[in-house]
Amino acid sequence: MGDEAGLLLAAREVGIERGYRQLLVGVNLEVKPGDLWQLTGANGAGKTSFLRALAGLASLGVSGEINCHQPTLYQGHLPGLKPLLSAVENLRWHPSGGIDTDIEGIYAALAGVGLAGHETTPVHSLSAGQQRRVGLARLWLTDAPLWLLDEPFTAIDVAGAAMLEAQIIAHCRTGGAVVFTSHQPNRMAEQLQQLDLSQYAP
Repeated sequence: MGDEAGLLLAAREVGIERGYRQLLVGVNLEVKPGDLWQLTGANGAGKTSFLRALAGLASLGVSGEINCHQPTLYQGHLPGLKPLLSAVENLRWHPSGGIDTDIEGIYAALAGVGLAGHETTPVHSLSAGQQRRVGLARLWLTDAPLWLLDEPFTAIDVAGAAMLEAQIIAHCRTGGAVVFTSHQPNRMAEQLQQLDLSQYAP
């Protein structure tokens, strides 16, 4: 691994232990502007645990060195919404990753994810796919260069997946970077790099 000039994130010799079980040993990853990385491996391989460690959300049981040099948006596999609040209220009052909470921007973001007309609907009244889209609207609102996304394609339809793929590719083309996990097929092969975490099992 070289020096870290120009990197958004560098992980060096990272190990992950969960419940006295070693999941990963010696993982290295460098993320540069424009990079698109998919973490792969079987269920239980440590993909979510590694992604959370990259985001700084987990330190217990994490060894090695992780240096994040730019603001980061982390989106977990659950949408992270308050069910009694509307889509707008969730994005405005419960932001994450330094998102823009300007009301006009939020309405535009919800339109971007196909939720025009549902802005003031309580989230509990939305379908699982629509709730997922509310959470993903944060991608339209953040200025964070680095996105860490855990299973972002879960519970969205074909049109939603195409919309999300386009947003991810556009972000990378403008100097951002994305690291994500997914069990769903995607059409981003030309841009995609893969890190198979099964290679780092002890």
